Amino acid sequence: MIDSTDTARLLITCDDQPGIVAAVAGLMARVGANIISLDQHSTDAEGGKFFQRTVFHIEGFADRRAEIEHLVEELAADFGMEWSLHDASQRKRVAIFVSQYDHCLLDLLWRVQRGDLDIDITCVVSNHTALEQSVANFGVPFVHIPSSDKAAMEAQQLELLAGKVDLVVLARYMQILTDDFIRDIGAPVINIHHSFLPAFIGANPYARAKERGVKLIGATAHYATADLDEGPIIEQDVTRVTHAESAVELQRRGQDVERLVLARAVRWHAEDRVIVHGRSTVIL
Repeated sequence: MIDSTDTARLLITCDDQPGIVAAVAGLMARVGANIISLDQHSTDAEGGKFFQRTVFHIEGFADRRAEIEHLVEELAADFGMEWSLHDASQRKRVAIFVSQYDHCLLDLLWRVQRGDLDIDITCVVSNHTALEQSVANFGVPFVHIPSSDKAAMEAQQLELLAGKVDLVVLARYMQILTDDFIRDIGAPVINIHHSFLPAFIGANPYARAKERGVKLIGATAHYATADLDEGPIIEQDVTRVTHAESAVELQRRGQDVERLVLARAVRWHAEDRVIVHGRSTVIL
């Protein structure tokens, strides 16, 4: 079994051109690294954008990281690459924001507890106290910050988290984040919502979906940006429904999809599989 402390992930993005894969493989051979997996994608056979995720094992990675980064930097200059290097042994520090719906929150806590999700949940932040005991059952700190004063609320959140988390997950957090918060938190933010947007904005979307006789319900997980619910999409899924199901049943089915879609998105981010490309993403 390979020790994760000696495993790393290299992500690169550049204009597609001959020799990229060979150059990366040559670098790995030069430092004595063993490539465990290599995934790549080009947007076009000619003139496309190239993306690659290389997972490799090398003895003493922590001690040799500066050496490897220097060599990657030289390679990046030759090919015009954007790149990042990630230590697989360093679990992402994640804060979860939630209001009163518990399905996504409890699913993430459960997956972490049973070892299915390789992250460290630093705390759960909520503008309500309804889920405090449920979170306590998992041994995770719960922080209640009321939403009566939005500016004060976000100031407290930033004081609590800025520089201390690698990812914020909005697990049905029923507050709109300001542009200032998204900028100042200094970490990506993943949001989850039903896929009725923008058709059924606001309260009771499943009741209105029932009235319209929808045949598909689903969920979307995306990175939060200044444009509300328009950030790069990480994962989506749907399930078929029929006229026989009530609005309550539609909501239950929808929440099942939300749990799965959010868990996949968080897992892919934690495993450094997501490369943002403009308003889209490439999952490797």
